Amino acid sequence: MFGKSKAKVLSVLLVFMMLLALTGCSKETAKKEPAKAAFKPEKPITAIVPASPGGATDLLARAVEKAWSKYCPQPIQIVNKGGGGGVEGAVAVKTAKPDGYTMIIGMGGGHDIVAPHLQNIEYKYTDLTPVARLSVNSVVILVPADSPFNSVKDVVDWAKRENKPVTASVSQKAGAHDLTAQAFGKKAGITVTPIPHSGGAQAITTLLGGQTMIGTGHPAEVLTHLKSGKLKPIGIALPERDPALPNVPTLKEQGVDVHTWGSVKGVGLPKDTPKEIVDYYADVFKKIADDPEFKKACQDMMQPAQYQNPEEFAKFLKQVTDDYGTLIKGLGIEKR
Repeated sequence: MFGKSKAKVLSVLLVFMMLLALTGCSKETAKKEPAKAAFKPEKPITAIVPASPGGATDLLARAVEKAWSKYCPQPIQIVNKGGGGGVEGAVAVKTAKPDGYTMIIGMGGGHDIVAPHLQNIEYKYTDLTPVARLSVNSVVILVPADSPFNSVKDVVDWAKRENKPVTASVSQKAGAHDLTAQAFGKKAGITVTPIPHSGGAQAITTLLGGQTMIGTGHPAEVLTHLKSGKLKPIGIALPERDPALPNVPTLKEQGVDVHTWGSVKGVGLPKDTPKEIVDYYADVFKKIADDPEFKKACQDMMQPAQYQNPEEFAKFLKQVTDDYGTLIKGLGIEKR
C-alpha cells in the first residue's frame, strides 16, 4: 500500500519536472525569436504619379509632398509617369521591389477601374497592394454660362420635346466621362451623342466655345471655369452629392438613376509588400488626410480628402471596378 503511494508521488514529481523543462524551453525560444521590429524608412521614398504634371492627380500628390515631412522622417520624391493612360506608372510600381521605397499616388484611375474592361493590358489593380484612398474625383455634367439649361431635367425635357440629340463634349472615347454621358442618355431615354477629344482640356475648350450642348469634367479640372462663372454644373454622377460641389444635385436626385465613380485617387505599394510596411504608410497617410492644411488644400482644388484604410480601400476598388464592368456591359461596349 505504502509502496504504491510512493510510486504515485514519484510519478507526479516526474510530470512536474517535465513541465518545468518545457516551460524553460519555451522561454528560451521566445528569447531567440524576438518580435519583428516595426518598419521605419531609412532613405527617400519615390512616389510615382501615373499622370502628367499639372493635372488633378499631380496636384494631389504635390499637396501630399507638402505635408509629408510632418509625418515621415524621410523625404518623398514625386516622379510623373503618365504614359499609356497611367499604365506606364502603374507597371513601374508593380515591378519595383516590395521594400517600402516605391509607391504610387494615383491608384484607382481609369487605368485601374475602366481600362481592363475595354482592352487587354499588362496590368490590373490587384497587381498592387492598396494602402489608402485619398479622394474621389466625380464626373460633373456641365453647360456654358449662357445655356438655357439649369438642371439635368431641363436637358431631358428639351431632348424629349424637340426629339433631337444632345451633344456632349467628353475627354476621350470609352473613358469615365464618355461612359457617364452614354449612360445618362440611355437611362434618361434620350439620345446623347458624345464628342470625344484627346484630353479633358480640349473637351472643355469645345464646351466653352458652345460647340456642344453639354460636357463632362472632374471638378478639380474645371475649377477656374466654375469660379469665373463660365461654366455651370448641373448634375453629379455619384451615388451621393460630391463634397466638392455640395449644392449640385446628383443625377439620381433629378430622376436619372445613373452613377459612376469618376477617378479615384489612392495610394498603392508593390504586391507582397510586408504588412508592417503597409501599416506604416497607412498611418502616415491617415495623419496627412487629417492634417488641416492638407484638407484645406484639397478642398481648394475641389478634391476633398476622403481617406480609407487598406482594407476599406481594397473593398472600394473592387466595388467600383465591378460597377464599371456592369455599366460597360449594359452599354453594349465590347472588349477590344
